[in-house]
Amino acid sequence: MIRSLLTLGCLCVAGRLETGVSSAQEVGPTTIQNPELRAGFSIPRTWTRQGMVLKRQQNEKGVSGDPCIVWDEAIHGWRMVLFYDPWGHAQAICTNRDNLGPGQWKLEGPLPVTNPQAVGGFHKPFIVMDPDHPNQAAKVDGHYWLLVVSFKDGHKQIQRAWSEKLAGPWTFEPQAIIPTGAETDFDGKHTDAVTGYYFPERKEFLYFYMGYPRKAQARKISPYGSAQAVATQKLGETVATKQGVILEPCQQPGHWASGWVGGLQLLRGREHRWVAVINASPTAPEPGNRAEWNEEPPPSLGGFAWCDETWPVKGWHFAPEPIEWVKDIPQSALDAGEGYNLWRQFIHILPDGRGALFYNSGYYGREQLYLKISDQP
Repeated sequence: MIRSLLTLGCLCVAGRLETGVSSAQEVGPTTIQNPELRAGFSIPRTWTRQGMVLKRQQNEKGVSGDPCIVWDEAIHGWRMVLFYDPWGHAQAICTNRDNLGPGQWKLEGPLPVTNPQAVGGFHKPFIVMDPDHPNQAAKVDGHYWLLVVSFKDGHKQIQRAWSEKLAGPWTFEPQAIIPTGAETDFDGKHTDAVTGYYFPERKEFLYFYMGYPRKAQARKISPYGSAQAVATQKLGETVATKQGVILEPCQQPGHWASGWVGGLQLLRGREHRWVAVINASPTAPEPGNRAEWNEEPPPSLGGFAWCDETWPVKGWHFAPEPIEWVKDIPQSALDAGEGYNLWRQFIHILPDGRGALFYNSGYYGREQLYLKISDQP
């Protein structure tokens, strides 16, 4: 069995979720205090729930999740951009440097845009980050960069914007930097759920994105499942270069990532050169199923992947278990609104090296944003 897992690229250090719920813990400032932990993030073994981070009004129905959090010196606090529907996008701020938990965030409304005609409707915003400095946005030639998922002719595509301030306003480039592929490609239907990082030594952006196929792919398990892909873009280029799939649905029956694979957040690792927190599911999409959620059938799960390559465009492996199975969500968390799916995961690194895991959970179109804190590294 071990040999088979290695061949399929699905083996990694497993995580175990601590299901007990405790009171909120303080979340520390941006600077990592222990120099030993600057080398990278270690995959946690246990987690403690903190509760709902951004509570919506009782009469509201819509998504609140898919966050990206960076330090904003202009407000001396944290700025979050997120998928917030209606609107499709929003930002929130937290001016408590030492606590990013429930009750600390103020919703500021949708992202301001200088040229809305260049993008139209969009969602799932993500600020390009510095891969070597946790919790920091990358500033390139005096600009911050924002990635979003927009729409064209019934398909999703990825566009980019820039601003001199993290609060915006954002100015969009008119062309898609990661358009959909050809009809038979792994991303022939959508390019989605993008994240981005800037490597100054290479003068290059690195993007991770989710590709949905229109046609069946050459794999035995889940031929219609989405895959995680990577693209690169040099300074001055207007369109990114697709480098291909790095994590397709795992070809091990019953694996937590054997159905479809979603968004990826990149982190410098300790045991491995790179660690990523991702979304995936053991359930494969079914051709002909017209349910609105069929592209991403439940359950959505969060988990880890790892890579030991210097340039992380290949060599990725899944962890053998997710952070948590939906069936293991405790009753207290179900009573607080969690359940059905555990969506897009984002890890904020705390001063002592622990991870603050933000994720949205709930039924489709009603997901709310929650927080877990990892154990000591």
